[in-house]
Amino acid sequence: MSRKIRVAVLFGGRSAEHEVSLQSARNVVGAIDTDKYDVVLVGIDKRGQWRLHEAARFLLEADDPKRIHLHEAADPVALVPGAERQELVRLSDRASAGPVDVVFPVLHGPFGEDGTVQGLLKLADLPFVGAGVLGSAVGMDKDVMKRLLRDAGIPSPRFLVAGRRASRRVGFEQAARELGLPVFVKPANLGSSVGVHKVRNAAQFDAALDDALTYDTKLLIEECIEGREIECSVLGNDEPVASLPGEVVPQHEFYSYAAKYIDENGALLKIPAELPGDVTRTVQELAVKAFKALCCEGMARVDFFLRNGRDVFVNEINTIPGFTRISMYPKLWEASGVPCGELIDRLIQLALERFGTEKRLRTSFDFEGGDGHGQGGAGKEN
Repeated sequence: MSRKIRVAVLFGGRSAEHEVSLQSARNVVGAIDTDKYDVVLVGIDKRGQWRLHEAARFLLEADDPKRIHLHEAADPVALVPGAERQELVRLSDRASAGPVDVVFPVLHGPFGEDGTVQGLLKLADLPFVGAGVLGSAVGMDKDVMKRLLRDAGIPSPRFLVAGRRASRRVGFEQAARELGLPVFVKPANLGSSVGVHKVRNAAQFDAALDDALTYDTKLLIEECIEGREIECSVLGNDEPVASLPGEVVPQHEFYSYAAKYIDENGALLKIPAELPGDVTRTVQELAVKAFKALCCEGMARVDFFLRNGRDVFVNEINTIPGFTRISMYPKLWEASGVPCGELIDRLIQLALERFGTEKRLRTSFDFEGGDGHGQGGAGKEN
């Protein structure tokens, strides 16, 4: 019998979305096929410490989204690259906690979804689920994301960008003149609607800037598209495919953090969305187009606005979408015929497939007997 693939599920992290990550990890761990995979739980606390957790008690207050937190008694560990295999090592006694074959990051927001962990794992020569360094970084930064969507001809809401030093230079009057009212103010590098405000007047605008700047040094001021909120899941590497779209009907003023993760009645989820066939196809096509334009791999959820029942706008992409029990990414795939356990298996296999492709790339040049292609490249002047 072949050895099980050892999967390290990485969750928590130094982010305002820490608690969301814990909820997502709980569901990933509960759905993964333990006959095929040996699961290792690595929780990152809010100080950035990696800890090795036992499956039976890795979360406390797990049923309360407001109070859920990591078990602090877990052993601190480090990921140590080796010549043949990478392993986790306990920091207390320097003993091995076993090898790691592939990593499943279930990290939302900065220090996890933004390319930082992905770069670490690439340096460690480990396959990992989801987008690589570039796709992760682009997907996290809404400013860069929206500029790439615009350049790819993908319709997206109009926006302005302000930094910490320049935030007051984009005043309420300019935002209202260029984008109309209301507008949304949000941190450029965060998700789950953390720090997001819907603004109608100058007082709200100044307060929203102040709050958003506590989460990020760069802000997005965005046009409000009045319409329906549609989401679509994407799966794949070179040939990604889109799920059936779903619709979010917020019961709050907009799809806020509370509506997503705390208030079970904060939003109605219509899966699949009630859309004409041609609109469904447009959403799916734009989801895949955005996925490719933003250099994504593995998985992503693409969020849309639908105005007047016909006009489709890409709002943003999430490269590590939520996996909570009320999250759209796994629910949309389940409605499309891929249950959560199979979805997780496909994601792990996509990570291993990409890693195998990258391992076949040349990382050195034979100056003695390099082929013509290599010599031609080496002969060019920079």
